[in-house]
Parts: sequence; C-alpha cells; structure tokens
Amino acid sequence: MQEFLSHLGRKVVIVNLDPANEGLPYPCAVDISELVTLDDVMDGLKLGPNGGLIYSMEYLEANLDWLETKLKHHHDCYFLFDCPGQVELYTHHNSVKNIFAQMSKWNFRLTAVHLVDSHYCADPAKFISVLCTSLSTMLHVELPHVNVLSKMDLIEQYGKLAFNLDFYTEVLDLTYLVEHLSSDPFFKKFHHLNVKLAEVIQDYSLVSFVPLNVQDKESMTQVLRTVDKANGYCFGDLEERNLQAMMSASVGADFQFSTTLSVQEKYMEATGKTVEDVVMDL
Repeated sequence: MQEFLSHLGRKVVIVNLDPANEGLPYPCAVDISELVTLDDVMDGLKLGPNGGLIYSMEYLEANLDWLETKLKHHHDCYFLFDCPGQVELYTHHNSVKNIFAQMSKWNFRLTAVHLVDSHYCADPAKFISVLCTSLSTMLHVELPHVNVLSKMDLIEQYGKLAFNLDFYTEVLDLTYLVEHLSSDPFFKKFHHLNVKLAEVIQDYSLVSFVPLNVQDKESMTQVLRTVDKANGYCFGDLEERNLQAMMSASVGADFQFSTTLSVQEKYMEATGKTVEDVVMDL
C-alpha cells in the first residue's frame, strides 16, 4: 500500500504500533520498539505474549506524549498505522481505543482497516465468527471502519464457497448460511445459537467487506477509495491523473470500480449456479 500510494503522489509515513514486530519489511518512520518491545515486557514482567501486548498498549497509552512528539515531525503526510493483531485489543480492552481517540483530538482523520483472510468464507462457522469479531470491533473502537477480505487469490484454497462472492462481501441474508451450517452434524446442535448470532449481525446491519488482492491494481484502488471515503480524504486533480494513468494500461482511461462480480470471475472457480440455485439444493 505504501508503494501504491507513493505512485499516486502521496507523501506516506508508516507508523509501527506493534511491539511484537521484528525485522520490519517496510521503512518505518515511527517505531514503538523505541519505546517498548514485547520481548522486554515478557522478560521483565514474566508475562505471556497476550499479556505482554496488553501491557505494551497500556504503556503506550501512558506515554502518548512520546507518540505525539514523533508524529509532529511529519507534516502533510498520509499515515499508515500498523497495529497489533491481537483481537482482544479491539473488542474488549480500552487502551487502543483510547489511543485512537487521543489521535483524533490531534486532528488525525482515522479509519480502521480490518483485514480478514478471504478463505474463511469457505467455512460457514468461521465466517460467522469473523462477522461477530468485525461487528464487535466496529462498535468498540468507534472509528470509521473498512473490513477487507484479503488474499482473494487464495479464497477457495480450503474449499469452495457455498454462495456467490457478493453474499459474503455484502453480508446478505445469513439465514441461508445458518441453514447450510446446520447440514454439518457437529454444528447442528448449535443451530439456535447460530440463529441468534446471525440475528444480532443483521440487526446492526453494519458489516460488509471489500475484496483485496495486493497484486491487482484495480483491487488496491477499490480499497483505497473506500478508505478515502471513510476518512474524508479529498485528493486533487494531480493525484486523480496519476491514478488514471496507472489504471489505463490494464482497464483503459475510463476507469471504473472493480466490481465483486469481476473479482469472483478472477479468483473463484465457476459453478454455473446462482445463489438461489445453491439455496434450493440445501
């Protein structure tokens, strides 16, 4: 994403907020390891990885003046924050939420981008779990939120999808997914629980996904524009021209958003069935 944004003319700054990151594969302008590292916390306080990450985030929250000083060195930049992957930090614990809230007070227009491996769509139980996690994160973090199905080229690596891709990206009627899940003897006994979870997800009607393959410029552009819309970023004519030039080689100057259908055609094996056909087979 940094390379992609740089080609568009944006001045990009990457901030590593993950104290467990070692051997960063990208140039990092601000690194939390200068303040605290997971290994030091685990060794010094005899904590495990999860406890160490939570303590590290609490330590960062208590030393936000350090972060503010580091960020002030960079002006008129587009910031990418690489955050820890421990889900509890975004669903239950308050330190990350408080850090984001303080950054908003520093006039950062933040958007949370939640990456989910796309192959979870092939397992109905895991997909329901992903939906619950995404919804919980959206409600707890309280930021504009973009959920992304990453690694689209591997979406059917662990099995074929029961429905068309738009069923998963738009989170359509989950009743069909619950019924499909009930065909498994193991999950059949949890049918009532799954029904209630699906109802909660649909009652809020907040979760949707944008498909992403980092090797596909159309896909990257779709994600970027979704994030730009969420955080209110307004780009100028120069960047728009750069974007059009980048896309023109593959899709022509009259660039249109990559649709879910085109993504499905690229990365999913054709079944010859519509969603309705598959539902009738359940």
